[in-house]
Amino acid sequence: MAHEAISVFDMFKIGIGPSSSHTLGPWRAAQRFTDALRAQGRLEAVRSLRVLLYGSLAKTGKGHGTDVAVLLGLAGEDPVTVPVASLDGKIADIGAARRLTLAGTFAIDFDPATDIEFLMTESLPFHPNALSFLATFADGTALSDTYYSIGGGFVVKEGETQGKAAVQLPFPINTADDLLHWCRKTGLTINEVVAENESAWRPEADTRAGVLRIWQVMQECVYRGCQTEGTLPGGLNVKRRAAGLAGRLLHGQTFDSYDAWIEAIRGGGNHFQYILDWVSCFALAVNEENASFSRVVTAPTNGAAGVIPAVLHYYRVFFPDVTDDKVVQFLLTASEIGSIFKKGATISAAMGGCQAEIGVSSSMAAGALTEALGGSQRQALMAAEIAMEHHLGMTCDPIAGLVQVPCIERNTMGAIKAITASQLALQSAPDYAKVSLDAVVDTMWATALDMNSKYKETAEGGLAINIPLSLSEC
Repeated sequence: MAHEAISVFDMFKIGIGPSSSHTLGPWRAAQRFTDALRAQGRLEAVRSLRVLLYGSLAKTGKGHGTDVAVLLGLAGEDPVTVPVASLDGKIADIGAARRLTLAGTFAIDFDPATDIEFLMTESLPFHPNALSFLATFADGTALSDTYYSIGGGFVVKEGETQGKAAVQLPFPINTADDLLHWCRKTGLTINEVVAENESAWRPEADTRAGVLRIWQVMQECVYRGCQTEGTLPGGLNVKRRAAGLAGRLLHGQTFDSYDAWIEAIRGGGNHFQYILDWVSCFALAVNEENASFSRVVTAPTNGAAGVIPAVLHYYRVFFPDVTDDKVVQFLLTASEIGSIFKKGATISAAMGGCQAEIGVSSSMAAGALTEALGGSQRQALMAAEIAMEHHLGMTCDPIAGLVQVPCIERNTMGAIKAITASQLALQSAPDYAKVSLDAVVDTMWATALDMNSKYKETAEGGLAINIPLSLSEC
């Protein structure tokens, strides 16, 4: 079996909400398209451009900002660095002028209302999230390139081989059994195995710095979400709850910094209800930011971006002596568990429903927390299995195609399940496990294949059709 090489920075990406597959992926596809044109020396020969969105990208693209992401990607903006506050103005300027500056260097006529087409009834066979770029040139020739956004911000161009190893890893891993084999053979923990593999890409210091940058963005997102009130965009009129909950928990105190805020949370107690409320608050904060087209970490997707930051904050705030090194170890372990699901199943809701997003993120968090709290490698994998086992079959049925209801609350549930799964594993002998992580990965994929397409991020089933849009008036 060929081993696919996936880095921690593939599983955790900094980007803009609300969706890794419907926002970040199309954004990256648009960047790849203009980069290819520039490399071919054809960028300034473009005379017209059309974008076709297929399948799930068409059906829920408006609610997920797919058209916005495509425009920004074509214009040369980067989701990691673009000022979030500038996005509305940039999109408004393109629409008003009906002009688009490709890669930030060459302007063409482009009307988003007619040159981006949502093909609701058409789908391409490889993956439900497909988009094509059709360019015509000054010499009368044309080019059509198709890309697939396969979940978690991963993008594959039609005809290319996806994700095969570009490096030789010291510990190649496709499955949980592979991972456990290397742990047993070397005596290394999961995070140590992952760190050794990451060194095939870059020096250890660079990996550490990059992971801490991921953690910094998570912290900023949680803090911002817990300070921001108002109503989420999109028409459902969903009110933000994280800031109000955080304010009540801290009795209305205000803080000048994240660090002072964290110290106040830590000093507020450690009884069950208090901790439970904070875990929910952390998760709500991230996904309210995600729904607001703010900057988040794809972990491993945007729709599930709140689970891992919530569990990691739980660990960082309510346990003693959690250093930056321990945070790095947590995220390395989480990334490996996520990569096993990506290799053996999917992390795309359009392919597997919400089990592929919230379920995978909960599994990642459970395994990482278990190892961080002193669990063995087998206990960590047991926790990862327990968390996913109790998300199997979860549908993706966003109301109005927005990553809001039920998506935001599902992150709180995923975080709590991760903590519960970790506690169960820590209090159990690994021999107790009746289901392996690999078995639950296989089961998740089989369930995904069996699941009706209307429950796979199309807004054509479940809550998406059974909750009237008059909900927006509540």
